[in-house]
Amino acid sequence: MAVLSAEGVEFDFEMPVVVVGAGACGLVAALAAHDAGQEVMILERDESPRGSTSLSAGLIPAPCTRLQREAGIEDSPELFAADLVAKTHGHTPPDMALVAAQAVGPMIDWLMDSHGIELELVTGFLYPGHSRMRMHGPKSRTGADLEQALLAAVAAAGIDLVTGASVEDLYADADGRITGLRFRRPDGALESLGCRAVVLACCGFAGDVDMVRRFIPEIADAECCGHLSNTGDAVRWGEGLGAALADMGAYQGHGSVAHPHGLPLTWAVITKGGVLINAEGRRFSNEMRGYSEHGAEVAAQPGHVAWDIFDDRGEQEAIGFHDYREIRKLGAVKTAATLDELAAATGLPLAALRAEFDAIAEAARTGTPDRFGRRFTPDDLLQPPFHAVKVNGALFHTQGGLVIDAEARVLRPDGRALPNLMAGGGAARGLSGDSNYGYLSGNGLLSATAFGRLAGISAARIAASGA
Repeated sequence: MAVLSAEGVEFDFEMPVVVVGAGACGLVAALAAHDAGQEVMILERDESPRGSTSLSAGLIPAPCTRLQREAGIEDSPELFAADLVAKTHGHTPPDMALVAAQAVGPMIDWLMDSHGIELELVTGFLYPGHSRMRMHGPKSRTGADLEQALLAAVAAAGIDLVTGASVEDLYADADGRITGLRFRRPDGALESLGCRAVVLACCGFAGDVDMVRRFIPEIADAECCGHLSNTGDAVRWGEGLGAALADMGAYQGHGSVAHPHGLPLTWAVITKGGVLINAEGRRFSNEMRGYSEHGAEVAAQPGHVAWDIFDDRGEQEAIGFHDYREIRKLGAVKTAATLDELAAATGLPLAALRAEFDAIAEAARTGTPDRFGRRFTPDDLLQPPFHAVKVNGALFHTQGGLVIDAEARVLRPDGRALPNLMAGGGAARGLSGDSNYGYLSGNGLLSATAFGRLAGISAARIAASGA
């Protein structure tokens, strides 16, 4: 992956706007550029587009959408931006948080009304860190269905999507203007494509072990449950162009991935009184802090695993998620009528398990935080039958990357924008601060879709102006 001199280079063919990557970010960017009147081509490395989007729950947080209004939920971009900044302890730039919060609501309505994407609002529970119910996604709660819906919209719009096209190099002039790129086909043949604007939507670097160890050593030994084609191409090209990078230690972990099945267990079960118990029968954290920071915490437990324990209320929320239904089919959900049976089913020491349940009951009775700072109410206490899933901690995707502005243009360290390069999703600096603790549920698809649409609009404008 290199940035090569554009001097004297002639391209096989040309396209006004080129999008690298066909996940949610790239597909939304392509739709936006197309709607702005520009011809677009999407280049996707994989033969079948999937990306991080297909591995997600397909949920996008957004305020002030039509669906929120119909549900009678009062929200605002300012409130959402405040939630984003609070989750990162003030690290995420407030101006960029507000840009995303202002852009994502209209983006949801645009996808539904202009491109026929069917989405619904999740109203069964409130994700930790969100002050309003604002998660939008397919009825199935699967990113794979969101991906397929976006692919169908791209096809209906007549946008060219070339799969099996691994972009290898960018061509740039002395000012950093991208004049084209070169991609490799599955048979090894190289093709070149000229362009007037480029959107990097090729996600982050979770699939590159060396880059993860360089930037995020704390999670380098955890399982990567993200898309392995996320190999840091945008970061390498950005460094070659002299672009600014930021928050490279930020990532979405997950502390609740069914083991050894590799399917994420929704954190909804935690919001309904669920707890994480390690192999010694002990809790080890405030589970309500969020699932991202628990990726490293679970990976640090004995055997690198824990048990996610919940009751029928948690299962009622989880059953709406395709991944949970698959986890059940695989026999990974253990059910017990008593703590004795739960200990036998999981192999957890009964005395330690009972002590944890007693401590939770005492915290609920007194109304004081437990030793980890989590507050329980009597309504939170788990009731039989109990359910348990063995889980491990994992890395899903990285959240640091190229610094962008409010129009999704890639910036140099001095704040000047590169002439015609945009980025979004995992390729760009996200909204999750500088570590794992700042990941607010849905941040990945928030960055992908909100900044993806802004990137597509900017690319179309630049391509049209010829500047």
